[in-house]
Amino acid sequence: MINVGIPRALLYFQYYPMWRTFFHELGAKLLVSEETNQEILARGSSRVVPDTCLPVKIFLGHVLSLVDKCDHIFIPTVRSVRENVYNCSKFLGLPDMTRMVIPESPPILDIEIDVNKGKRHLYQEIYQLGRRFTANPVKIRKAGSAAWEAHLHYQQLMAERELTPLAAIGTMFGELETTSDSASSVIDTAKATIAIIGHPYLIYDRHISHRLMNRLLRADNRVFTPEMLTGTQIASGIANSVGQPYWTYEDEVVGAGSYYLNNSVDGIIGIMAFGCGPDSMMMDVVQRKAAQLGSTPFMCLTLDEHTAESGLVTRLEAFLDMVHRRKRQREILCR
Repeated sequence: MINVGIPRALLYFQYYPMWRTFFHELGAKLLVSEETNQEILARGSSRVVPDTCLPVKIFLGHVLSLVDKCDHIFIPTVRSVRENVYNCSKFLGLPDMTRMVIPESPPILDIEIDVNKGKRHLYQEIYQLGRRFTANPVKIRKAGSAAWEAHLHYQQLMAERELTPLAAIGTMFGELETTSDSASSVIDTAKATIAIIGHPYLIYDRHISHRLMNRLLRADNRVFTPEMLTGTQIASGIANSVGQPYWTYEDEVVGAGSYYLNNSVDGIIGIMAFGCGPDSMMMDVVQRKAAQLGSTPFMCLTLDEHTAESGLVTRLEAFLDMVHRRKRQREILCR
């Protein structure tokens, strides 16, 4: 049985159920790297120049943690998942970068996802990947169909039941705790409703985010994230802010941020990685819209490997004090 390593970073939080289903259908065994810790971050940072963005450093650290533990490592090249919308450059060259800076890496399973090249190209890529495990095209086709169904079910779970990716994965496969990040656990006693916007690889990485979501939940707040919105809601948020998307995954920032600004949350926290151009531009769009509307407090947190937990906690506590105070004042005025 072929053992395939999956780094728990970058696109893992968006596509793991799809990847897991595809490889399991083909008879492969998966090995997911452990959660991010300081050693993983330090090892990844040591392989690249300091200006490399934080999510890539973390990803490389996860790859290093899988060396000598698996036969292959799966690193897809995701260029575009919708027509005329393209991904950040870090996703385009990720397999090649990994080969260059981690020469001891196991062989990399690469697949190019680019809907702008048409369905035929996509099917050929899936078939070429599947041939690493079986020569039966029918089995590969069934694995692809099952993987797509798993992805749709994953998205539906998060949107309909207000689950985070970690909780949804746990619900589907029983591989992770299903309650630690559940936003619905404090609905009846919530002091405030807080939306977190940003990319999943920042929001749900407990090490680099310093367990931000858990801190909000423990403080009796109800938490929303972009994954809890439907495609229609995201699209309406993008239409109200930038008109049309330009970068893949900007809906996680602009679409969700704009939607939550217009749909009665008590506060919004934006998370972005230091030095990320698309992040800074898209977060600025949401921040300007929040200032324009003036009705919802907005705080932006910029994360890097030197972000101190104490500083983040201080800012979070001050922000929550302001949000709770404003909510109490509105409730008094409405009586």
